[in-house]
Amino acid sequence: MRVTFHGAAGEVTGSCHLVEANGHRILLDCGLVQGREEDEGRNAEPFPFRVEDIDAVVLSHAHIDHAGRLPLLVKRGYRGPIWTHPATADLLRIMLADSAALAEADANYANRHRAPGQPETRPLYTQRDVGDTLKQVRALEYDVVREIAAGVRVRLSDAGHILGSAIVELWSDGGDAMKARKLVFSGDLGLRGIPILRNPTLIPDADLVLMESTYGDRPHRGRGATVHELGEIFTRAHEEGGNVLIPAFAVGRTQEILYWFAKHYDDWQLGRWRIFLDSPMAVKVLDVYNRHTRLFDAEASRVWVSHPHPFRLPNLRLTAEVAQSQQINAIKGGAIIIAGSGMCTGGRIRHHLRQNLGRRNARVVFVGYQAAGTLGRRLVDGATQVRLFGEDIRVNAQVHTVGGLSAHADQPELLHWYGGFRERPPVVLVHGEDRAREPLAQKLREQFGCEVSLARPGASVGV
Repeated sequence: MRVTFHGAAGEVTGSCHLVEANGHRILLDCGLVQGREEDEGRNAEPFPFRVEDIDAVVLSHAHIDHAGRLPLLVKRGYRGPIWTHPATADLLRIMLADSAALAEADANYANRHRAPGQPETRPLYTQRDVGDTLKQVRALEYDVVREIAAGVRVRLSDAGHILGSAIVELWSDGGDAMKARKLVFSGDLGLRGIPILRNPTLIPDADLVLMESTYGDRPHRGRGATVHELGEIFTRAHEEGGNVLIPAFAVGRTQEILYWFAKHYDDWQLGRWRIFLDSPMAVKVLDVYNRHTRLFDAEASRVWVSHPHPFRLPNLRLTAEVAQSQQINAIKGGAIIIAGSGMCTGGRIRHHLRQNLGRRNARVVFVGYQAAGTLGRRLVDGATQVRLFGEDIRVNAQVHTVGGLSAHADQPELLHWYGGFRERPPVVLVHGEDRAREPLAQKLREQFGCEVSLARPGASVGV
């Protein structure tokens, strides 16, 4: 086996790793690069491998930084299967359609404002490309071993990150079990004990491990302290009479937030608020969660039959239509607004930020990772002024970072997951900035005595 890193190698987005095994080429993930405009411009560049040589794709989960370039791969000639969990397949239909819509809207905007003689901007891919991509998706349940190419087998296990997220085990034996090699790709790992999802699966053996490192440099704040902090934010915000904006990823954070709202509905006196889920994509995702309740942990399964149901709070309003979203902008206080995108790079949250950032009694609560170069990262880092829709906006609102609700494993959880391997296989750290990967690498070496390296773009490692 040989692995070459073509994304999420020194950064958190753009996951894409090429595995050469037994004469075949398997792609692990094919995600969008997100962040600064120049970073996102890399998405349109040619793939650093021959698309027609890829024999299979294995997708760890539906987040766009892992799946968002699949339609481009298909558009450029890939005709093979895309193996993933059934829940991911359902989410993929929603996520990729939304991504294509954004790409088409951006291209239309650029073309309306292009200078005379400037070439026409074309979207990265279209809804038609998404439709072609979905035809190539093949569902694979957890714990099922499947041969995806001659002498190459795969198994998916629950990663506990979002619904359907998977750890990928990949074997190459070439017909000789004595010479078999096994690669384990963590995908994105969740944490033990988070709501709704089951704990990440511990894998006992591997010859090489590709492990995410998003929060490899720190522990998260405890869930209990985080929940207490959220309650205090809502209390103070209500006393001050302002709105609370929660930029949230449509898959994962939105569902957990609603779960906590249901569980603490009375404690936090949420009945006195108007709660809006202002995300057409997140509304569709709620239906997917309801179709896959068998993937929930025991506590979530009990909550789903209790009252109030997390997705049907009595004062929760799902606003799918644009006109409904626009009406929210007239509300100056007493509203909790959950909207995408989670990093504020697009979507309806930007309109709500334009209306609320200048208000001293407003609050913005970040509950997920903010990549370098994004509007969310600038706000978290304390920007006093931002630009939205061609307008400079003064940041007077209070900005909160509630890291305890992250969907990613923190340093202690990453170390716990690696500790599940009976031997101490070599590790390559992916999906993390160096400031997060380097401390994790040092901890792994000290605690387990294992060999650790940091993936770099275009670099390869053999096993």
